[in-house]
Amino acid sequence: MTVVSGPGGPGRTSAGVPHVLDNPALASLTGPHAHFAERRGRVLRYPVDVSPWLALPDDPDARDWADLAALAGPGAGAPLPGFRGEVPEGWETTFRAEGVQLVDDGLAAAPDPEAVRLGPADVPEMLGLVARTRPGPFLPRTVELGTYLGIRRDGALIAMAGERLHPPGWTEISAVCTDPAFRGEGLATRLIRAVAHGIRERGETPFLHASAANTGAIRLYESLGFRLRRRTAFLEVRAPERLAGGHAAVPVPQPG
Repeated sequence: MTVVSGPGGPGRTSAGVPHVLDNPALASLTGPHAHFAERRGRVLRYPVDVSPWLALPDDPDARDWADLAALAGPGAGAPLPGFRGEVPEGWETTFRAEGVQLVDDGLAAAPDPEAVRLGPADVPEMLGLVARTRPGPFLPRTVELGTYLGIRRDGALIAMAGERLHPPGWTEISAVCTDPAFRGEGLATRLIRAVAHGIRERGETPFLHASAANTGAIRLYESLGFRLRRRTAFLEVRAPERLAGGHAAVPVPQPG
């Protein structure tokens, strides 16, 4: 696997500035997903029933970390996809795993005649399938992030895939999962190609993330036409109960 590099280093443009995919949650929440954004200063997050992701700016300072604590809430966890900077004193890293980011490089995208569009009415079944297969975070309103396609057998949802992060010009394929009783039939491959077809039809480029330890999934994605763009990390940090100076980390009120 080869990381895409330029004069600015791995993952940067030829001008040496960060690529839009280097901080995809921030690019999404300041771009096509801006209507979801809950903001405090330069820090943004999705509503808690849509996605767990929060987004720091590329160069977070003490004020940004204080705003992140306020958004997350005192002592709460804050998932920060792709963050590789230093975590300030008083914050605890509660989870860290190495990951990879792969981009479309010749994927044979195509619609699938058996795939059906999934919507809010399908969420209970989608949550059940996620509980059986554990493809990653999927919440009651995650379906609102983009197009989700599924395959049913005898009326039951047995496989699905959909769209998650949406930086300008790009769309992440996510929640790829198949009921264990139906694995080995190529359903995931078919759904990835079908979701990618819809992304391409909008003039955008598919990308996805995977655990670096999940070598089987990475081999599958590469065989379909994805290539490694960069290595990344999945990180969760815990906010301090009190901010520097003794002030409480007051959470931002949530709508509704």
